[in-house]
Amino acid sequence: MAGDGVKGFRRRSRPFYRVGMAIELNRPALKQARSLVRDGKIVRDERDAWSEAAPSTEQENRFIEKNGWTEYSHWHLGIDKSENPETKQAYSFPIGDFRTVHRSGVISAESRAGQYDHTEIRDELRKLLELIDAAED
Repeated sequence: MAGDGVKGFRRRSRPFYRVGMAIELNRPALKQARSLVRDGKIVRDERDAWSEAAPSTEQENRFIEKNGWTEYSHWHLGIDKSENPETKQAYSFPIGDFRTVHRSGVISAESRAGQYDHTEIRDELRKLLELIDAAED
């Protein structure tokens, strides 16, 4: 496909969630998210802002090219270990723009995790939202 110069950069429709997938909580991503929130690297936007704030496919591709798949994975609280870790299909429940955690991204991910019965991820996202809401400016 055009613009897909790196393996795994194929375009996907968003959001990418499937019922019954082998999605697990991505613990390194959760650890990074908590650290960013504690450091004040958050955007306190409203629920509906995520559709505009979420990185575009092009932004994702540039981030992966510059920083690699491991860093990309740290911005997604879901990981499907049955997928190739060097493809976007392996990652779900994005929560930030590669610089900051977005409150709207956490809310959106929490909603989707609940909708698709990923209860552990949903519960951790709820705790992350509480941490964001309790954090001082």
